Amino acid sequence: MKWSNAFIPTRKEVPREAQSPSHRFLLRAGMIKPLSSGIYTYLPLGWKVLMKIQNIIRREMDRIGAQELLMPALTPASIWEETGRWEEYGDEMFRLTDRRNSDMALAPTHEEVITAILRDEIKSYRDLPQVWYQIQVKYRDEKRPRGAVLRARTFIMKDSYSFDRDREGLEISFLKHAEAYTRIFSSCGLKTTVVEALSGLMGGSKSKEFMVASDSGEDRIVECLHCGYASNIEVADPLPSKVAFKGGDLKKVHTPVSGSVKEIAKFFNVKPSQLMKSILYIREKEPIWIVIRGDYDIDEEKLQGIFTDIRIASEEEVCELVGAQAGYVSPMGSKYLVYSDFSIRGIVGLISGANEDYYHFMGIAPERDIKIKDYLDIREYREGDLCPQCSTPLEWKNVIELGHIYKLGTKYSKAMGAFYLDEDGKEKPIVMGSYGIGVERIMASAIEQFHDEKGIIWPLQIAPYHIIIINLNPTNPEGVALSEDLYKLLNREYEILYDDRDLRSGYKFNDADLIGIPLQIIIGNRGLKRGIIEIKIRGTEERMEVPPEKIKEEIDRLWKSMQKIRLEKY
Repeated sequence: MKWSNAFIPTRKEVPREAQSPSHRFLLRAGMIKPLSSGIYTYLPLGWKVLMKIQNIIRREMDRIGAQELLMPALTPASIWEETGRWEEYGDEMFRLTDRRNSDMALAPTHEEVITAILRDEIKSYRDLPQVWYQIQVKYRDEKRPRGAVLRARTFIMKDSYSFDRDREGLEISFLKHAEAYTRIFSSCGLKTTVVEALSGLMGGSKSKEFMVASDSGEDRIVECLHCGYASNIEVADPLPSKVAFKGGDLKKVHTPVSGSVKEIAKFFNVKPSQLMKSILYIREKEPIWIVIRGDYDIDEEKLQGIFTDIRIASEEEVCELVGAQAGYVSPMGSKYLVYSDFSIRGIVGLISGANEDYYHFMGIAPERDIKIKDYLDIREYREGDLCPQCSTPLEWKNVIELGHIYKLGTKYSKAMGAFYLDEDGKEKPIVMGSYGIGVERIMASAIEQFHDEKGIIWPLQIAPYHIIIINLNPTNPEGVALSEDLYKLLNREYEILYDDRDLRSGYKFNDADLIGIPLQIIIGNRGLKRGIIEIKIRGTEERMEVPPEKIKEEIDRLWKSMQKIRLEKY
């Protein structure tokens, strides 16, 4: 493609609305165009990238025996009502009414649609197993679209579905998809971490997410570099960081400071971890104590999930029920039930309120001094927590979710009547799996991982073009002739963008770096006088000078070595 004939509307200015690198460079490189909040047009350069990603996905899905189909985006409410998700999906589902006054929805996912096909067409064990997939635009009415294509209201998704006779078959399908996903992301130049995940509205017994590290990521994971444990923070179960204090006699101490953790720790010259936060709650009109280590906070969502009808006591209620202000109270000698976070289990030498204003106890051993009803996991996890498998400090990462695979089991087949007859003629529900990939998220994640201040540095396999030929002086007949000859020669084996525009050299260089083509061939008057052409590798900024007659040989060598490095890296 000659640039003079192409539509690549690059921009110099940084868009004000763009916060993440992928958002900035997708707009500046002329790859996407916003139409409305969370709704984008993919311009030719961006679409070439997405098509390459989709081709990689198709290759790997076909490799595991999956068959491609295409389901409708517009769906009737009736199939969602069969599974209860018409109500469960809430405001994120785009809903409309057609001219017949029938309720419809733009599908955010297709479990119901695929199950409706399944129940009509699959009747016997002989028809199983099956794997079907599609690549299609989906719709989700995001409350706060962000990061351009990372969280948009319309998005392209690869979703596949496996259908098996039993759980053993599902395990095989699940493993095949996990391996295919690893190959897909690796082929796109991305190193992913596979983590345990929350199934959420999708349901099922187990799910895993494929994450790529990014400062712009809205998800967080914990990962153990020692044993390989990894989990989304939503389902992680890290151990509290270790602390050890010497025990001692229980002692009441005058503390003429505010009752905050910071002030009390400063007064005793200890770390916040040596304090025990004691918080009075009202549960079903009855007071209860919740205690937790001083360096942790209570996760209110977890607490609400354990107890129904629970709230924190007001300052007036604390004074009335305990006889002291909040900050100077504890369950010491209290008649109310006490629940403790695991963070103080087995610890001695803690400090907490003495149930008298401006007094605290030191030397508390909770298991000795407090009658604890039960231990609960109610803390907000934080950096410094330990791996639940080997007790090594966990690494925390901001990540972007690229893919999510689910063991759905029989949730949808039972709800919608998708059954098969086994060898004995007995009717059984089909066992299902669901597997998704955000196609645009791969594109955005590649930019998040591979860019510099100049622009994008595309991984080889998903770059919109392999090589850009930059003719610095399109009025020089010798340079034009050489550029045209190289364009025709290299275009037989590589995808070439030929910058033949009559613009200043600096403008061309900036555009070439911005759109991130892996190899640049630079033809200029000074080089022509010396009988050389310059090659620049975008990713390393390495430059080399080559005689025109050796250019094809050198490009072939560079391309093979770059592919080898990519394979070794990923």
